[in-house]
Amino acid sequence: MNAIQEKAVNTIRFLAVDAIEKAGSGHPGLPMGGATLGYTLWTQFLKHCPGAPDWADRDRFVLSAGHGSMLLYALLNLFGYDLPLEEIKNFRQWGSMTPGHPEFSHTPGVETTTGPLGQGFANAVGMAIAERRLAAEFNRQGYPLIDHYTYIYAGDGCMMEGISSEAASLAGHLKLGKLICLYDDNKITIDGSTDLTFTEDVGKRFEAYGWQVLKIKEGNRVEMIAEAISEARQEINRPSLVMVRTEIGYGSPGKQGTAGAHGAPLGSEEAIETRKKLNWPLEPEFYIPREVYGHFNGLKQTLEARKKEWETLFEDYRREYPDLAERWNDWFSDKLPDNLKEDQRLWNFEDKPLATRAASGQAMQVLAEYLPNMIGGSADLNSSTKTALKAYGEFQADNPSGNNIHFGVREHAMAAILSGLYLHGGLRPFGSTFLVFFDYMKPSVRLAAMMGLPVVYVYTHDSIAVGEDGPTHQPVEQLSNLRSIPNMHVLRPADGRETAAAWLHALQRRCGPTALILSRQKLPQLKGTGEKALKGAYVIHHEQSENPELIVIASGSELQLALNAALELEKRGHGVRVVSMISREIFLAQDDDYKEEVLPSSVDRRLIVEAALSMGWESFTCSKGETIGLDYFGASAPGPVVMERKGFSVENIIKRAEALFS
Repeated sequence: MNAIQEKAVNTIRFLAVDAIEKAGSGHPGLPMGGATLGYTLWTQFLKHCPGAPDWADRDRFVLSAGHGSMLLYALLNLFGYDLPLEEIKNFRQWGSMTPGHPEFSHTPGVETTTGPLGQGFANAVGMAIAERRLAAEFNRQGYPLIDHYTYIYAGDGCMMEGISSEAASLAGHLKLGKLICLYDDNKITIDGSTDLTFTEDVGKRFEAYGWQVLKIKEGNRVEMIAEAISEARQEINRPSLVMVRTEIGYGSPGKQGTAGAHGAPLGSEEAIETRKKLNWPLEPEFYIPREVYGHFNGLKQTLEARKKEWETLFEDYRREYPDLAERWNDWFSDKLPDNLKEDQRLWNFEDKPLATRAASGQAMQVLAEYLPNMIGGSADLNSSTKTALKAYGEFQADNPSGNNIHFGVREHAMAAILSGLYLHGGLRPFGSTFLVFFDYMKPSVRLAAMMGLPVVYVYTHDSIAVGEDGPTHQPVEQLSNLRSIPNMHVLRPADGRETAAAWLHALQRRCGPTALILSRQKLPQLKGTGEKALKGAYVIHHEQSENPELIVIASGSELQLALNAALELEKRGHGVRVVSMISREIFLAQDDDYKEEVLPSSVDRRLIVEAALSMGWESFTCSKGETIGLDYFGASAPGPVVMERKGFSVENIIKRAEALFS
């Protein structure tokens, strides 16, 4: 390491030390131990442009070990991203651009929100898949528009989490040669040495996954790190794991190599001793030598010139391949074709019972014609979830042009990979499994909602009507769990046309994910359904009187029961309105006039019917309302029997409604 490199690396270390000391909280150990690793990657290999952090052909850098955020913030600042030193000084403070863990769209240059360990690793696999798919679509001889690497910075905790194993296994199968994981192998966790819990041979595990494994014994040797990354980049048929032996809290006389350096400030005295040991000025804080600024500014100019070369390449490409350039703009625009909604194939379903999962599959074939960048699949359930795009091939190592991804039985990784696909840009991802297995996906779904990613989750087999497979496969609480996630839209359609509307909403939405909740069993095509469902709720059956005595609100498969019950109640002299509530979140976002039109506040007799946990419906029931819900687990029996025994029948709805009239 030469003099300027040493100064630059120590600048990264002490920006982290000072920011964490000032904040009174944070994780100094990783940025101190990994500063040389981060510096080497960013200065010698990473293709990026500080002035254009969304450049399509940039390399992606994912800090999966998100607690080490100050490593990333220091690099972004030094390279001249829009992250001034004042923001470094405000680390972890209200309104700052430097939150405790990196947040996508909050800080320029942050590719994804990380912190829950392993999530970033799986996001990066999605980004690498996107790079491979887009390169197959757009690159032509002499025009490598998409030609970049995805780098992961991971720690011991990331390697312990199951999601990393799921994602690494799939990445090895797909032979994602442009995926490189830099493993900060410092052998320390919060509780102490990894000897307490983690003594496996990680390298052999990754070799078994089909990865190239390289090892660096000294994590402070720039030349050794550079040699290993160069070797990793030359391997085109396997992703690479570069195991870098580092010392957590490097330079701290009292805390280096110990758990004490992980998650708390060094302390003022220890910070002073660390400065002395590394020959760093005792003051001022947040000191950046002038020559270090000059060093990074020179690198920035080189990177910007490289970006301009790519822009020239794209203009030449546009002249030679105008149709492809137009397709590029379409794929990266996130816009829906104006005429999509008018295609009657979306709305026309035969007048016979059809499971909404099958209706969804039918709609998806039409949607893919308009949006050929729809990409996704299922967790080994395509035949059940009906999500295969029939004309678009399988994405495999030998067929990167396919749009159907086989995720295998890896629900957690699937959800995080979907986020990575969208974060990369250019693709519209979806993924599917049974609703009951949403539990395996929750952490990744939550982060997608936090980031505002328009990922589509297709959850089928949506209730106890699953039947014979029993309570292990019958979702009860999953709907409430999904609805509890901020910025998540949950839609449970009742027939084919509502399912088409649900898909339209999911694809129109650009600020957050959408979950489609679909039935296994066949449901009748109902009169009056369609685009009205885009408002979240609407009156599907009007009362045969001046004012309704009762409003029955239902979703999904229970809507047909509510309609049949209403007809019988009318024969008995009651005025009953039936409301299809396909999505509570969408309905509650409508204006007050519309909400009052659908659910007049003067009608306080209301009956909710939904084969799921009743939690969350309280605000809709009013003073004289009730819910026919499911507050316990199901049972193994034919689906219709389970539904009837649990109270989801026309007879029980009538009985409960008449009790409200008394």
